[in-house]
Amino acid sequence: MHTLYDSDTYSVTHMLANAVAADASCEVNGQRVEQVLLVPTLARHGFEIVDKRAGKEVYLDGSWAELFQQHISAWQQNTPTQEEVEDTLEQYAELAQNPVVVH
Repeated sequence: MHTLYDSDTYSVTHMLANAVAADASCEVNGQRVEQVLLVPTLARHGFEIVDKRAGKEVYLDGSWAELFQQHISAWQQNTPTQEEVEDTLEQYAELAQNPVVVH
């Protein structure tokens, strides 16, 4: 997980949801047990946008995440102002229905 943007109003985090393939071993009842972690075949990366004013968040995946990635790519080509970034985030934040819960 990588925080891409954080202001007084919004926070954007890139969520890397895929497990990493690895061989692992552990000891169970004094015996060595080998485990293999599987890698999902479908990449499920996404973006979490938190509207700090409203206390709500939205998780973008699939085609929504692809659309948001296009905004990020455009921002990398032509650096936007903070106002332009926040205007874009405001549009996505309108989708937010989930209250932010701290664990």
